Amino acid sequence: MVNTTPVYKAMAGGRFTLPGTSMQLNRMGYGAMQLSGPHIWGPPREPEVAIAVLREAVESGVNHIDTSDFYGPHVTNQIIRQALHPYPEGLTIVTKVGARRPPDQSWVPALSRQELIDGVHDNLRNLGLDSLDVVNLRVGGMSAPSDGSIEEPLTVLAELKGQGLIRHLGVSNFSPKQFAEAEAITEIVCVQNFYNIANRVDDGFIDELARRGIPYVPFFPLGGFTPLQSSELDAVAAELQATPMQVALAWLLHRSPNILLIPGTSSVEHLRENLAAAALELAPETVARLDAIGVRN
Repeated sequence: MVNTTPVYKAMAGGRFTLPGTSMQLNRMGYGAMQLSGPHIWGPPREPEVAIAVLREAVESGVNHIDTSDFYGPHVTNQIIRQALHPYPEGLTIVTKVGARRPPDQSWVPALSRQELIDGVHDNLRNLGLDSLDVVNLRVGGMSAPSDGSIEEPLTVLAELKGQGLIRHLGVSNFSPKQFAEAEAITEIVCVQNFYNIANRVDDGFIDELARRGIPYVPFFPLGGFTPLQSSELDAVAAELQATPMQVALAWLLHRSPNILLIPGTSSVEHLRENLAAAALELAPETVARLDAIGVRN
């Protein structure tokens, strides 16, 4: 059973310090992708609700917000600025570059030098910042890395970091091989890849990063565009008087201490449910049952 007392919301999952920084993040964060309109395009139907979600998240202890200027595009960052600027001390906003949204609402790579520079400046402008806390370089497809070198695009971002426009760099949708290549170019403070209770391809990668004190941030922690479905997950949730999605989030927090969560929602009620998952306790036998849902690769 989950405790929904406000103090337990975002802080109950513990904290993690980004390597080589003083940034201490509560492990339960918030992903802002869903704040824009349908299909992550245009303004939301109810902007005031989007603002309320962000403000409640921060008031509940969230100090890690994940975003990108290609959400909307531009809309999500503008909402974040409207809701939270000037930003409270200790809030870390992690954004990403490497894609763009043409008028047909598709998602296409944007990895040329000029596209990356423009992407960073778009984030700065729409968030109202002079320097971005963390910028992730996003490559690959929608949910899996693709082969190839990341040297050219990451070198561009390292140059912008040297200019003071970016404080720290992370990577998204990277293979372990690409991560090793990235570390030879610049310091990497986080990895953001597709992972959840049913999709466990990165198990070994997570364990290696944990040994090195590097955080792993799962995107689509609840399944993304295809929500998680499992009879065993449903059964455990019923036993714990929680929702299946709360159990899935709690399992991620138990999976490894270096996992940081950024579940997204455009609903205040759903936000509260997600944050309450940080206080959900899982017995060892329950964790074992949940482990069996995913196939280790």
